[in-house]
Amino acid sequence: MASEASFDVVSKVEHQEVDNALNQASKEIAQRYDFKGVGASIAWSGEKILMIANSSERVLAVLDVFQTKLIKRGISLKSLDTGEDGPEPKPSGKEYRLEALIKEGLSSETAKKVAKIIRDEGPKGIKTQIQGDELRVTGKSRDDLQAVIALLKGSDVDADLQFTNYR
Repeated sequence: MASEASFDVVSKVEHQEVDNALNQASKEIAQRYDFKGVGASIAWSGEKILMIANSSERVLAVLDVFQTKLIKRGISLKSLDTGEDGPEPKPSGKEYRLEALIKEGLSSETAKKVAKIIRDEGPKGIKTQIQGDELRVTGKSRDDLQAVIALLKGSDVDADLQFTNYR
């Protein structure tokens, strides 16, 4: 009797790479001519990333610089959460602020959505089990599991999915 094969669906971010991207963006903002004299900055504020400038357009430009640095470091923009309605700078005195959060782990609704996609469109005999912020996918055939991975890579799930512990 063959044992069951499995893998985990996770959403993890390398914090050192995010920190490096933030430092690179901060240096570029300090040096670029179009950011001179507008009070533009980007820094950690606890667990959040805080972007500040004197106009909403400049804050969005700071966000664009940061996103560019994240992409160059191999971090998916699906991991960057700027709010439900997209990036919306908020006025705060004479400056505009934008907070962003780095999402890590699968939320329960995302895990349920991924499990539903596997159940509806995946091969028969595949089982899913939500384990905290991970989703365990098991099946008898490795070919079926590879088909599930291909299915999930082509799906439009709003999280940066990674596949680990392939056994």
